[in-house]
Amino acid sequence: MLATLGRIIWVPIAFVLAALACSFVIFTLGLERLTHYAEGFNDPYMTWQGGVELAAGAVLLAQAFTLLPAIFLVLVGEIARIQSVYYYVVCGGLAAVSAPLTVRLSASGLTEVPAVAVWQVFATGGFIGGFIYWMLAGRKT
Repeated sequence: MLATLGRIIWVPIAFVLAALACSFVIFTLGLERLTHYAEGFNDPYMTWQGGVELAAGAVLLAQAFTLLPAIFLVLVGEIARIQSVYYYVVCGGLAAVSAPLTVRLSASGLTEVPAVAVWQVFATGGFIGGFIYWMLAGRKT
């Protein structure tokens, strides 16, 4: 009984810490990509449009409804008692990549896909967030 209560308290705390780590990686990696493009470094995957998409995605990520896919995947993992690092890392990446798609769908319909740099930045952040969650709460059920 006490272990279940502790789990109910620890899982949301671990999720928030993982979401903060994901946001930090997306912000810093996106800023680094945008700075390289602005300074004239040859980054074939980054454009100004990609920078705007990164900023819009970061704003959207700060809103609560972009966390819904991640919350759903964490609930599935907790209910099914999945302890695999692969599950949490891949699901974290998929949940984070859904944010640019949500921005694109809400803005203008899916007329064109986001830039490659946007996919890379958000997937990397999601992978880190999934790994952090697994380290804190996912490996112990």
